[in-house]
Amino acid sequence: MNLEINNKNALVCGSTQGIGKASAIGLASEGVNVTLVARNEEKLKAVLLELPNNNQNHSYIVADFSNPQDLKEKIEASNLNFHILINNTGGPAGGPVFNAKIEEFESAFTQHLKCNHVLVQAVVPFMKAECFGRIINVISTSVKQPLDGLGVSNTIRGAVASWSKTLANELGQFGITVNNVLPGATGTERLNEIINNKAAKTGLSVDEVSQNMKNASPAKRFAKPEEIANAVVFLASEKASFINGINVPVDGGRTKSL
Repeated sequence: MNLEINNKNALVCGSTQGIGKASAIGLASEGVNVTLVARNEEKLKAVLLELPNNNQNHSYIVADFSNPQDLKEKIEASNLNFHILINNTGGPAGGPVFNAKIEEFESAFTQHLKCNHVLVQAVVPFMKAECFGRIINVISTSVKQPLDGLGVSNTIRGAVASWSKTLANELGQFGITVNNVLPGATGTERLNEIINNKAAKTGLSVDEVSQNMKNASPAKRFAKPEEIANAVVFLASEKASFINGINVPVDGGRTKSL
C-alpha cells in the first residue's frame, strides 16, 4: 500500500529508543523526512545513522521535556515545518496513586501534556496552510482500563487523551487529524523497568512477572516496538485521512473494554 507521505516532514519525540525510534524508522522507510527529538545527543546521532535515507533530509533536535520553554525555543530555532507530529515520552515511575507526591503529578503533567501542547502550537499553523496534518500521541491502554501500580501514569495519560479528543474536534476542519495509539506491554526499556519493580515489590522472579504479564494478553507475548510503530505510521498517512479523534489499542487484545 502506498501511504502517500513521501517527502512529508515528521517530528518524532522520544526517538532514541523503543516505540519512538521504531516510529522514526518506519516513517523514514515511507520516504518521510524525519526530525528526531530527545535529550541525549549521542543517542540521537546514532539513530540518525540508522534511518533509511533515499535522498531525504533527516535531522535531530536536542531538547529536555522537563522544560517546555526550552523545547519551544529549540523547535522555533530549527526553522523547520512539519506535516506530522508524533508525541511520545517515557512514562512516569510506577506506584499506587495514593502514595504519589504532588511533584510527581506536576512533573508528569509537564512532560506529557504541557510539552505536547507546546509542540502542537508550534506545528499547527503550517499544517493548516498545507491542509494536511497528523498528530499522533503514543499514550497507554490505561486510558481505557487503568493499570494497577501505575497511578500517576493512569492519571496523566487520561488527561492527554481528553486533550487530544478536544483538539481533534477543533482541528478536523483543517485537514488535521489527532489520534492516540495505546500500546500494550511492549519490549522496551520502560517495560524492563516495570517488570523489575514488580519483581522487587512482590518477591516474584523477573521471569515469573514477565510471564504473568504475557499471559494477560490473548497473544501470550509482548509486542515488538515495530508493531506499535506500524499503527503510528498508518495513522500518519494519507490513507488515514478520515480517522480522527480515536484511541487505538495495539495490545494483542489485552484491554477488556470494547
